[in-house]
Amino acid sequence: MDLNTLPPITVLSNNITIVEVDQIKIIRVIHDKATAGIALHGGHLVSYKPTGQKDLIWMSERAIFDGKTALRGGIPVCWPWFGRIASPAHGFARTTEWSLLQHRENDHGVVIELGLSPSEKSLEIWPFQFDARLIIEVGEELSLTLSVSNTDVQPWKFSAALHSYLNVSDIRDAIIIGTGSEYKDNLQNQARCTGNEPLQLTDIIDRVYTHPNQQICLKDAGYNRELVIENQGHNSAVLWNPWQQGSADLNDMADHGYLTMMCIESSLHASSLEQGKELQPGEAHQLSTKIFIT
Repeated sequence: MDLNTLPPITVLSNNITIVEVDQIKIIRVIHDKATAGIALHGGHLVSYKPTGQKDLIWMSERAIFDGKTALRGGIPVCWPWFGRIASPAHGFARTTEWSLLQHRENDHGVVIELGLSPSEKSLEIWPFQFDARLIIEVGEELSLTLSVSNTDVQPWKFSAALHSYLNVSDIRDAIIIGTGSEYKDNLQNQARCTGNEPLQLTDIIDRVYTHPNQQICLKDAGYNRELVIENQGHNSAVLWNPWQQGSADLNDMADHGYLTMMCIESSLHASSLEQGKELQPGEAHQLSTKIFIT
């Protein structure tokens, strides 16, 4: 996706403009250190290119920008739950319009802060008061922090993920290090399994690694780079690639799409809503991921 060719509909600063792709407004960042795009629909990062590099983020060429459908690719914000433990899958945050709260910039990069508050629609789905903020830092490194606060008078439970789709030259040649050996396999009804590192894919993967390193490394020989994914506030790392059959079954993903993407996600995972992390009134939690090249 080349956002740089789109005419701005709003100019916020020298480095920040708003453009439109079909029905979705996207905050476009053009800075000496990097470029990026953040859709207000879902608070969804759709692009991040450090200067001189190919995009670190993968977007499906068939992603649907209708302002209703969840975008395929990028970094979806899954909240107030992650997975299919309630409806809609992955929560409502990824298909809700976020607000631009503030932006700032300096020689090192740009910071964008988005916000999400309860609405009549959200309360029908999940009957709690909350304040959600997404802070996105664009520079030589990419950092996303989801900060959620309980503004209700009663406690509530949640799970979450920053569902990062990473752009790779060829997943069959990529090597992943730092996941740890213990995982729950969603292809085997969350059976507890043990695997070996490094990891090189030969088939579909859908795993919740329960004791990952703080940093996970994805070595990409084709692009001659190593991506580091550094997570905080998480209890697991989710790895997902649908492989050939899975790609073919998704209407918003090309049949060959699996070859150039890998999801390595910062996850606060729970098997049900009842097993989620509890926040008391006035409490907050931050889930973050940082992505950079070494």
